[in-house]
Amino acid sequence: MEQSQVENRYDLSSRRKTFLGLTKDSALKGLFGGNALVSLVVLGLITVFLFKEGIGFFGQYRESLTLYRKSGLEYVEVMSREQEAFGALNRYLNAIRSEHGEKLAAEGKEFKEIKAVLRESEDFFYDFEDLGYPLREYVIDSNEVVIASRDSYLEMLHLIEHKENLLKAGKTEEAEDVQIVPVNLESVFSLVKSREAEFFELNVALAEGVERLAKQIPSLGYEDLDTKLLRFQELAAMFVDELGEYEAELKDWDRDKPVGFFRSFTSFIFGKEWVTNSSIQDWYGIWPLFSGSLLVAFIALLIAVPLGVGAAIYVNQVSNPFEQNIIKPFIEFISAIPSVVIGFFGISVFGELIRTLSRSETFNWLAFFPLNERLTAFTAGCLLALMAIPTIFTLAEDAINNVPKSFKEASLAMGATRWQTIVRIVIPISLSGIISAVLLGLGRVIGETMVVLLCAGNRIQIPDYSDGVGVFFQPVHTMTGIIAQELGEVDKGSIHYRALFMVGLALFCISLLLNYFAQKIVIKYQISRG
Repeated sequence: MEQSQVENRYDLSSRRKTFLGLTKDSALKGLFGGNALVSLVVLGLITVFLFKEGIGFFGQYRESLTLYRKSGLEYVEVMSREQEAFGALNRYLNAIRSEHGEKLAAEGKEFKEIKAVLRESEDFFYDFEDLGYPLREYVIDSNEVVIASRDSYLEMLHLIEHKENLLKAGKTEEAEDVQIVPVNLESVFSLVKSREAEFFELNVALAEGVERLAKQIPSLGYEDLDTKLLRFQELAAMFVDELGEYEAELKDWDRDKPVGFFRSFTSFIFGKEWVTNSSIQDWYGIWPLFSGSLLVAFIALLIAVPLGVGAAIYVNQVSNPFEQNIIKPFIEFISAIPSVVIGFFGISVFGELIRTLSRSETFNWLAFFPLNERLTAFTAGCLLALMAIPTIFTLAEDAINNVPKSFKEASLAMGATRWQTIVRIVIPISLSGIISAVLLGLGRVIGETMVVLLCAGNRIQIPDYSDGVGVFFQPVHTMTGIIAQELGEVDKGSIHYRALFMVGLALFCISLLLNYFAQKIVIKYQISRG
């Protein structure tokens, strides 16, 4: 009897242990498996949300581009480009005249003397400017007509939708009070089209005037200025030749040509303008934002990679324990600084410091100095580098730390120095991990919002890479910055709203690709280690 009780107690105890063991294992599996499941669910929800809010953009953008064509705005845009080309030519002349005045002032001439000298050639400059007035007035009048018809058409559509909603709600009397004035875009545009011959006549007069004045350029008494005036003659001749191209484009323009879905896609991906709240036409091209993000990220990595990887190599391979206890905590502490604090530092201190240094005589030899802007891609890039260094340092240091000691000991035993071992053994073996660290640091930089919003200058324009290194000191806007700046001010469901979500979707895809390649490199590194 006692033996059976002992056996029962033993069986019960083993069952409890087995039950508790299974429960513990299940709990651990549930904990880690649940975290992975939650991550997948969250990732899936983010992806679905971005697609849901953003995918409708292309349909809306296509409708906008179709209305842009049907109303005649696209037609008038051809004339506007001709006017802009003449304006650029006129600005070139005005710049020469301004430089003439600056040279006279640098020679110590008084204001009255400068005015007298400039007056000798002012008729040439004023006569050329006057040539553009008829073209300018014609374009303004045409724009006003097509914009008014486009706006009236949109108002008609809104009233129709409002009336339908009232009828659905059973408010028949209120729906009857809604007065809808029909708008025929084709008949309104025909008024603009009927004046096409007048535009061609303006071009004939404009070409004759430009050719006549181009032969009458004055001599300003300075070799470099006279050379620029000769260049003006060449530009004027090119402008006259282009007039025929504008006219041919107007003749070939087809109002009834359908706008394909692919056009809305390419206009977004390769579009060079991001223009919102325009009275003429809103444009949503991601290229200025992407190029700005790319430039800032390049500057950041240019600084962060050498410093982060170099610090990792030094701390892991060269420094003594005392130096490690000082350097590692300080670098990792940087990641704890809020980005808004770093951005505020960039506005108040760093940006102003760079602009002050650019005005120093020490940097006069740089063509792009002095700077007029304190918030530029360089300012944002330097601060983002500061934020990326802890990520690159920590991951690179882990990769270097995983290099087997036997490899290093074998290298030293064969007579190699410590630096030879680092360069030829440690770095090549840990290179995959270092590259992964750099990619994750790039993802950290690309996804940062507050610093670029505060310190990049927020100029929506493709950087002018012809300036060489000077492009670093141009204000830019970024994909993250435009979302943070504009999302709170747009109407939900509008084309602008959906365009911002498409920017977010593009940013999301870039971040996923960077993390994917980083993981692939880590896996390859682990396999090669194995």
